[in-house]
Amino acid sequence: MKRLFVAVAGCLCLGAYQAQSQSLNVNWDDVVSVSKSTPTLQVVGNPMLRRKAAMHDASFAALKQLNADYVRYVPWFPYPKLAVAELEPPAEKTSWDFSLIDPMTIDFLENTKGHSVILNFSTIPQWMFKTDNPVTYPADANQVSWGYSGGTVLRDTSMKELTGYYVRLISWYSKGGFTDELGKYHKSGHHYEIPYWEVLNEPDLEHSMSPQTYTKIYDAMVTAIKTVSPRTKFVGMALAYEKPDWFEYFLDPANHKPGIPLDMISYHCYANANSNQKFEAYEYSVFDKAESFINSVNYIENIRKRLSPGTKTDINELGTFVSDEMRNQPITPAYWNLSASVYAYFFIELSKRGIDVIGESQLVGFPTQFPDVSMINYINNKPNARFWVLKMIKDNIKAGSKLVRTGLDGNNGDNILAQGFVNGDVKKVLILNKRNKGIFIKLPATFKGAKVSTIDGDSGDSPATRSVINNENIEMKPFAVKLIELKK
Repeated sequence: MKRLFVAVAGCLCLGAYQAQSQSLNVNWDDVVSVSKSTPTLQVVGNPMLRRKAAMHDASFAALKQLNADYVRYVPWFPYPKLAVAELEPPAEKTSWDFSLIDPMTIDFLENTKGHSVILNFSTIPQWMFKTDNPVTYPADANQVSWGYSGGTVLRDTSMKELTGYYVRLISWYSKGGFTDELGKYHKSGHHYEIPYWEVLNEPDLEHSMSPQTYTKIYDAMVTAIKTVSPRTKFVGMALAYEKPDWFEYFLDPANHKPGIPLDMISYHCYANANSNQKFEAYEYSVFDKAESFINSVNYIENIRKRLSPGTKTDINELGTFVSDEMRNQPITPAYWNLSASVYAYFFIELSKRGIDVIGESQLVGFPTQFPDVSMINYINNKPNARFWVLKMIKDNIKAGSKLVRTGLDGNNGDNILAQGFVNGDVKKVLILNKRNKGIFIKLPATFKGAKVSTIDGDSGDSPATRSVINNENIEMKPFAVKLIELKK
């Protein structure tokens, strides 16, 4: 790692940025709230995480280095052979096969050992749904299959077929094996703890479920899974969109069977660029959409507190998307700093709102598989700015830190966002630049000698650069994220 301490030189080109200069104010004695938030990420199963794939080694090494809690693991439907353990319905024999699923899953579990992971094998075997014709899947496990998610009605409305699949899958990883539908025992030898299980993924999109249908599935799944994994806690919904009717229905205990736990809910947000938008305009569209999402969070939190105040919240897919036009072209390097700045924005604003888990999406993406959300550079296999901002926040701002009143004179949050945190005798300020231009920040005199970690265009795919404040002004380069540390 590059961990160099250098003195910050005088303000270069100050006159050029005079109009954008802001003054930071932090009242360390005015505690606004206490953070409950844990920063983390999700890992989506895909071919680049298979052993011997180009991105495998560096990606799992980065995951282990991050050392995060509540990491979400999602083998997902576009790659059926990597996500579904029983691809054909049982007949004279069963099709249970973990040979392609196990290596990636075991690598995930081993590199997150000791942490409270959230598992979500979200893809229901397609044959369990009524469809006009059988849904096929590629023979090549690396070939994408976006059509493997059809059907809206389960063929077995009792849901015994569905819950039986998940009980066996969980038993494979936690009980050493299982007995299949025809009485044959399949031995795995795996005895992993499953701290959290998330029930399905984006059911408002995948299989177009209603909140009523999903709640019935959730209750049936929880009841069945508890018979083999009684200590597991559950995450519900994993919604693609913030639909009030889902929260109103699912969070109402009256709509569940007696004794069903509502441990945690989850939902997602991708602040996307507009169609055909050029990169020069991204900074406005993605931050506008991020701000709109925070307004939705306020509304959802009111519902949660009213109906089920003991339920925690995991916003476990946070990211940005490029425009469709850019997705098929090399992504400009500055985009990764923009996206990293957006995650820092989400972390600050969601921490203020008491969100328990703040998850960045996703460890690995690559061309044809959401390249714009990757935290690993798929060209050189190094962690990119999105990863390093997450690591900087995770290593420095812990749950239990006090949020103190923080502001910038003449700023109003349009260009710069800053938040001060206090933990014990250490004071820290997280600052991000929303704009694709340099902006100078005037610091209080007490900041002289403070340590600064910076992720910006200069740091590239390397860890945060380190410096020491030796001037009353610091420059926030385009989309920069800084962490300033002072001792009390």
